[in-house]
Amino acid sequence: MTQLPTPVLSSPFDAIAERYDETFTSSTVGQAQRAAVWSELQKAFDPGYRVLDIGCGTGVDARFLADQGVDVVACDSSVQMLAVAGRRIAGFTESRSKGSVKLRRLAASEICALKNDAPFDGAFSNFGAVNCVEDMRRLASDLAVLLKPGASLLLCLMGPVCLWEIAWYLLHGQRLKAFRRVHRSGVEARLGDGAIVHVRYPGVGSMRRTFAPEFDLRNVRGIGVMVPPSYLEGWAKRLPGAMRVAVSADWFLGKCPGIRMVADHVLLRFERKTSHD
Repeated sequence: MTQLPTPVLSSPFDAIAERYDETFTSSTVGQAQRAAVWSELQKAFDPGYRVLDIGCGTGVDARFLADQGVDVVACDSSVQMLAVAGRRIAGFTESRSKGSVKLRRLAASEICALKNDAPFDGAFSNFGAVNCVEDMRRLASDLAVLLKPGASLLLCLMGPVCLWEIAWYLLHGQRLKAFRRVHRSGVEARLGDGAIVHVRYPGVGSMRRTFAPEFDLRNVRGIGVMVPPSYLEGWAKRLPGAMRVAVSADWFLGKCPGIRMVADHVLLRFERKTSHD
């Protein structure tokens, strides 16, 4: 069942909505990184769970979880992203063995609007949506209200160090891009058609402290240690054998302390505490 919101204000991500699946979701790199995230989502969310998807984009993850029998409330600030997501799930047939997807136009900063739909059995956000959140502490406190005690919260974000990115841009003489993630105040990212979004790259320690009042950090996994960022899709296509080796290596290296911290994305699994001050 789909609930499409009424358009109100535009989002910077409207500019890339129609080509997002082509440039990332369907790419070799995108499929490899997403498969690693999906393996963790399957561990965290059982069939019958009600789960919140923050920054759902084109609805790929929501559709995947619904196919596993999970009921998903998928939220995004972009009307155009939600339009693509709506087309993706339009033909989805609900049955006893499958879950459902409900789309809501909500930015992460407005997630508390779902308090009447609470409690949820879990929540997640994939591929850097939380990197655009201005007030991470507020997001943590809002999610604490929405999630059941013991619920899992999975956040896949772009970390402050990506060896692939540093090496690639230094090789091409672009030092500012090579070290853009280290800026504590974040950077301005251009999405296309003049759209700009402010992006921050918090470290694991910072995220642990921010969520600590209500959540315990239970697991950290690197997503894209050997698998490169999506702007190296051309390399991945030209060297399929090397890409297969990179995918295999990531299943091990993504779990290794230290090494997992230099991946393109870092997946954090938090657990909602049974009580908090």
